[in-house]
Amino acid sequence: MRILFLDQSGKPGGAELCLIDIAKPYRKTSLVGLFANGDFKDLLEQQQIPVQVLTEKSIKVKKESGLIPALTSLGTITPLIAQVIQQAKNFDIIYANTQKALVVGAIASVLTRCPLVYHLHDILSLEHFSPTNLRVAITLANRCASLVIANSQASQAAFVAAGGKSEIVKVVYNGFHPENYHTAIEDIARLKQQLGIEGKFVIGHFSRLSPWKGQHILINALAQCPPEVIAIFVGDALFGEKNYVQELHTQVSAQGLENRVKFLGFRADIPQLMAACDLIAHTSTAPEPFGRVIVEGMLCGKPVIASQAGGAIELIAHNINGFLVPPNHPQKLAEIINTCIQHPQTITNLGKQAQLTASQKFNLTTINQQIAQLLKSI
Repeated sequence: MRILFLDQSGKPGGAELCLIDIAKPYRKTSLVGLFANGDFKDLLEQQQIPVQVLTEKSIKVKKESGLIPALTSLGTITPLIAQVIQQAKNFDIIYANTQKALVVGAIASVLTRCPLVYHLHDILSLEHFSPTNLRVAITLANRCASLVIANSQASQAAFVAAGGKSEIVKVVYNGFHPENYHTAIEDIARLKQQLGIEGKFVIGHFSRLSPWKGQHILINALAQCPPEVIAIFVGDALFGEKNYVQELHTQVSAQGLENRVKFLGFRADIPQLMAACDLIAHTSTAPEPFGRVIVEGMLCGKPVIASQAGGAIELIAHNINGFLVPPNHPQKLAEIINTCIQHPQTITNLGKQAQLTASQKFNLTTINQQIAQLLKSI
């Protein structure tokens, strides 16, 4: 099967990492077309997945943008559409992996009669998108897509609630290689020594630094925990959110937590860092469509304390393989952390169950088989 994959980003976010896993089985006959250059292109090339940057001009439309920015972007989008139309003539399916890719791919699909698949990695609601962008996404998906793949029941429900056709949307979770999340004990000890966190109770937070990812909530919770509890934040600001990073550092200083918080920036050794933690915290203030970090923490054998909203509630069973807390509630988060400190066997038991659940439910081999069957049905 020949597939033209489209993605708007040059940076490897959750949707892009998912696309690598989906495109890899088709790399001999397919192409990934990007709307921006960057590290994502390098990752695709490392996996020997054919990739081409289709435009060097940034599309100045964000999730919260209204009609005017959309109209002013037409000068950039029109040549891009022409390129995609030319490419699409050589493929059986156009696979749009992001919303901007949906816009371009939908128009190309209509003009080339090449079937369109839209992989939905977002909660399509007014909480995340402007009314204009929401209407555009739903309209194009309904009229042009043969299939919408939602990455959770939460994203599927939001799609339908926003007016999307229920008969075209199917749920397929993100897939993972469980073996990539196993870390040797000696490597964990070495990493703890390097980071200066030996003998500490470590809470890990893995996400870009952004207000809606809620790093400030974990800092507030940390202030309510014993001195031996520290937090590591893995990630940095994207998309013009540097002011929030400064706010976090100010918050840490104001609460006297300078010796208990480490900002590690972007790192490549995520499984190893997770293995060095006692707990993983997920503190998003708005519903996550899936929660890739949650599954990664589970695969590392660590209980995750997650915000009780969106896709997270499909991943975690409270007090069975992790914990769920109300969003934006540092007091509840601190209570669970303190309980885990007092009952270390709870962490061990929940961590084992988390690893078992994630290995069975989100195994990439099974997930790719599900996607293959859906693509064949078009």
